[in-house]
Amino acid sequence: MCGIVGYIGPKKVVPVIIEGLRKLEYRGYDSAGIAVVDSAGKLEIRRASGKLRNLEEAIQKSPIEGTYGIVHTRWATHGRPTEENAHPHRDCAGQIVVVHNGIIENYLELKEQLQREDHKFVTETDTEIVAHLVEKNMQGPEGKVPLEEAVRTSLKQVRGIYALVFLSTSDPNKIVAARCGPPAVIGLGDGEYFVASDIPALLEHTRKMFFLVDGDIAVLTEKGVRVMDHDGKPVERKPHHVAWDPIMAEKGGYKHYMQKEIFEQPRAVRDTFLGRISQDTGKIYLGDMGISEQQFREFKNVRIVASRRSGLRQRIPLPRSDPRLENFNGLHQPIRRNGRHNRGATRSKTESLANSRDL
Repeated sequence: MCGIVGYIGPKKVVPVIIEGLRKLEYRGYDSAGIAVVDSAGKLEIRRASGKLRNLEEAIQKSPIEGTYGIVHTRWATHGRPTEENAHPHRDCAGQIVVVHNGIIENYLELKEQLQREDHKFVTETDTEIVAHLVEKNMQGPEGKVPLEEAVRTSLKQVRGIYALVFLSTSDPNKIVAARCGPPAVIGLGDGEYFVASDIPALLEHTRKMFFLVDGDIAVLTEKGVRVMDHDGKPVERKPHHVAWDPIMAEKGGYKHYMQKEIFEQPRAVRDTFLGRISQDTGKIYLGDMGISEQQFREFKNVRIVASRRSGLRQRIPLPRSDPRLENFNGLHQPIRRNGRHNRGATRSKTESLANSRDL
């Protein structure tokens, strides 16, 4: 689960997209990054590990300006939560940048193929291979092809789920967005156009917007937005007027936050597993947890800790216990050496943190 905002238009891009990303900061805490292109066509990138405020500090120390750009906050899946692995990611020439929400399942296969073709990689992420694929596919038999065509060709080689946003200094004054799974919303303003991973990022600037559907590729320029499918055929997406005020937007249209949390639980579970379970094979990826397959096999018990009626009494093939979280402090039950502790849903972060410290 990551936050994405892109903008092209007459305003100074940095404050527009940074403020938009602040509305989506809950979608990623591991790192943040920004890429903008100025009026001279120069690409500037700033990245930082940790929260959005660290990126803002990096921009204050080394200011940037531009007329269009993209920004991203990351919830790490592939690769450690470091500045090096922060989005945006670049191609070999540093002309193409991409931000991504999702997972590229066949990235290792594609990475090995691109390495044989002398592409050099500098991060541990699955996203970086997409920038290199687009770089490769921009080289047509008769010269460079448009960015959107290179993106369309590249995505036919990709397996996974994604919301991707690109820009390229070799095909300037353009932002390209693609969706297959995670949401991507397009905002239509007065001579300005936006892309984001959720509605709240755009409400300060426009109420006229539409969501891309799976397979859509959108091209944003200063003149407007056009949408095509994976075969390059034009498609029409009807914009809608969003009547929410900013507070309603934060609540997702629900009456109150508790109702929002209840109805967002399925999506929250899906986002939690994003990047952990292959949609094709069912294979589970837990490499960055530092727990080997052998250690998993040695587990003798699983302890599930949750509060109140969290609904965690589910069948699992190991002995288990699920004391109410608020009572766990008083139990003083030892966690066995070959056991696994899982912290469940809670009504109070304080409860959750206090009991985790006891483990």
